[in-house]
Amino acid sequence: MNINKLISHFNHYLPLDSTETQELSNRIVEKNIKRRQFILQENDVCKHYTFVISGLFKMYAVDQNGTEHNIQFASENEWITNISSFHSDQPSRLYIEAMEPSVVLQIEKTNLLYLYTHFPKFDRNFRVIIENKFIELENRVLQNISSTAEERYQTFLTQYPKLSNRLPNTQIASYLGITPEFLSKIRKNAAKK
Repeated sequence: MNINKLISHFNHYLPLDSTETQELSNRIVEKNIKRRQFILQENDVCKHYTFVISGLFKMYAVDQNGTEHNIQFASENEWITNISSFHSDQPSRLYIEAMEPSVVLQIEKTNLLYLYTHFPKFDRNFRVIIENKFIELENRVLQNISSTAEERYQTFLTQYPKLSNRLPNTQIASYLGITPEFLSKIRKNAAKK
């Protein structure tokens, strides 16, 4: 059962007891998501935290020119959500789209708040998960203002080691803020070294 993958994930932080595991199981919904299907679109309110059992997602914004800017990728054993929309109940400015057929577990806000209130381990576990994502985001912002494209690409490979072969150049380039052609040049130069 896929809930066991989520329980194993939490056990890396503060392990859940049998009551907590049952409460979580009662509040999680499993969904199959098709490739190119959205779990969030711009102007919708984000209603779920989503844990990826299998598959791959991207979270991105679209500018006035229609250009996509990838903000985050999430694959197996990772969470994805538009946290600002989720917590503020405001319309999202982002999209979350499946890049592969995927299986996810989702928890709605009311259920998550119930777990936070009644079982403090969930509050602690999610706080650590969110803090780690915040650190990733801080590092990414610092890199975008102080690193070369080559350095950003190397960091991408470190952060997402299994994704470089699963993602097309266009998606990686969008994440790095460069053109696909420049990314091809960086990859060729890296292969020569």
